[in-house]
Amino acid sequence: MVMYDHIILRYGEIALKGKNRKGFVNSLKKRVKKVTTDFQDLIVTQSFDRMVIKLNGHEPEPVLAKLKTVFGIHKLSVAIRADHDLEEIKEKSLELIRNQQMNGIKTFKVTVKRPYKQFPHRSQDMNREIGGYVLRNTEDLTVDVHNPDSELRVEIKSDGAFISCDHSEGAGGLPTNQDNKVMLMLSGGIDSPVAGYLTMKRGVKVEAVHFHSPPFTSERSRQKVEDLTRVLAQYGGDIRLHIVPFTNIQKMIHKEMPDNYSMTIMRRMMMRITERIAEQTGALAITTGESLGQVASQTIQSMNTINEVTNYPVLRPLISMDKIEIMDISRAIDTYDISIRPYEDCCTVFLPEAPKTRPKREHANKFEKYMPVDELVEEAVAGVETIIIKEKEDEFNDLL
Repeated sequence: MVMYDHIILRYGEIALKGKNRKGFVNSLKKRVKKVTTDFQDLIVTQSFDRMVIKLNGHEPEPVLAKLKTVFGIHKLSVAIRADHDLEEIKEKSLELIRNQQMNGIKTFKVTVKRPYKQFPHRSQDMNREIGGYVLRNTEDLTVDVHNPDSELRVEIKSDGAFISCDHSEGAGGLPTNQDNKVMLMLSGGIDSPVAGYLTMKRGVKVEAVHFHSPPFTSERSRQKVEDLTRVLAQYGGDIRLHIVPFTNIQKMIHKEMPDNYSMTIMRRMMMRITERIAEQTGALAITTGESLGQVASQTIQSMNTINEVTNYPVLRPLISMDKIEIMDISRAIDTYDISIRPYEDCCTVFLPEAPKTRPKREHANKFEKYMPVDELVEEAVAGVETIIIKEKEDEFNDLL
């Protein structure tokens, strides 16, 4: 078995940034160190287009699993380091390819990059040297430069040659910036956790708001939301979850509002409350899991009427996705099985039989005159319970 000693992290999008690239790289390095704290003695170094982690005896797979949750990493490669010696590079390249043959590869190609120009051998010459050496010392193996089973990459850097064959995708996106905070309206369904994930992928710190209506919604419903938040925290770090008491508002809406407008009024009240929490916590926008046209509250007319009650930007990362696309992402990020637990949230408990699909602002405003809107919002905000969902499972949640 090959003893890999390094992992190479390639930035992707970050490398295209201009004057603020340094800030993105620093944020990424902090996040990388945070997710790998369980592995003692790892050494992280950075350069213009990548980071390198020296494993110091650790197996690469557990470290890779953690790194694949880090936004800002485009590609990951496990590698062997060699000195600036062509013969050593050839030997370790052969070692890697033989290891790949055990996994059944039949074709390969060699790609050499030489940013360290003091190394005396040119890239094209090394391609031929290494490829020929591998072919002479293996059987049942051929070169395919267009569609190989395995690509052997050799990068000549100032601190040595890094040789790799095993490459995998990172999470992509941008590293989390603590100064860019967004309030996520998090239900217990499939859509909103995916919206939170995609928002974090753009370098945004998320706090979550959940509307809880006991006894109509159970403690299991609340636990489902805490579990969803815990999954999201694996990607973006600790998350503050704000639990809003919503029973009185829902009962009043059910009693006082026309049935076909009750969903619209409920969403408007949720938006008002979320905006107030955002003001208190310094969030700059609101994220929802709405996808255009999926349900009655997600028509363009409904969004227009609901948006009237907030001056905050409302981010809808799922806006153009269909349900199958959203479900695929939810499975990939491990929220799907939690989301389909059969415990209803407050949006489904009082669901009207025929909700208005084209609600008008003037009608919603007229109906809301029969409710003490401001008083209800203040009461709900005053009763908010905030907990911190920790990224690491062995840490206890903090009650604020």
